[in-house]
Amino acid sequence: MSGPVGFEAWAALAGDSPISRTEWAAVVAAWSEPHRRYHDLAHLAAVLGLVERLAADAPDPAAVALAAWYHDVVYDPLRADNEQVSAERARAGLRGLVPEERAEEVARLVLLTAAHDPEPGDANGAALCDADLAVLAAPPGAYAGYASAVRAEYGHLSDEEFTAGRIAVLERLLGLPRLYRLPAAAEWEPLARANLSAELTLLRQRAGGASGA
Repeated sequence: MSGPVGFEAWAALAGDSPISRTEWAAVVAAWSEPHRRYHDLAHLAAVLGLVERLAADAPDPAAVALAAWYHDVVYDPLRADNEQVSAERARAGLRGLVPEERAEEVARLVLLTAAHDPEPGDANGAALCDADLAVLAAPPGAYAGYASAVRAEYGHLSDEEFTAGRIAVLERLLGLPRLYRLPAAAEWEPLARANLSAELTLLRQRAGGASGA
């Protein structure tokens, strides 16, 4: 495996050692789990590619990149604490591979992806969150594919249950003062909000139709 999710890219951040290679393989295996339809290796590669650009001027670009590797390393649609468990997984997995301070920063950044609302001035956090939310500004056709993939990951929910939960997610995102914090990502804002609003309108119509049936 090569490219942004290959071992060479990982080793540039966590070193080339047997322990590092074992951890890389475990992380890749986690991202390759069969239930993932959106939160998979393709998403990881996309976020890593964006982070490389968005975190160029951040205080710790390596921590941001490592946080990208771990931000959805645990992804179970049946649980509500994926970010917390992913952060703990990062702490454990990076022990002995990077300085403790960096491992703690990685864990902090992973936790930020639960709400995507970094504090002003948090350049590391802004780079990771902006990269993670970049899909929201995809062309409408690609955004529809993303939304369908997320629905597939929640196949255990009825349409009514999923619609209610997804509406809450969309409303929370649209309620953020800004989806993107960095100047380099500011141009994504209008299209992202248009995509979110269009999906929200569709789901509200669907929910209204179901309640009136």
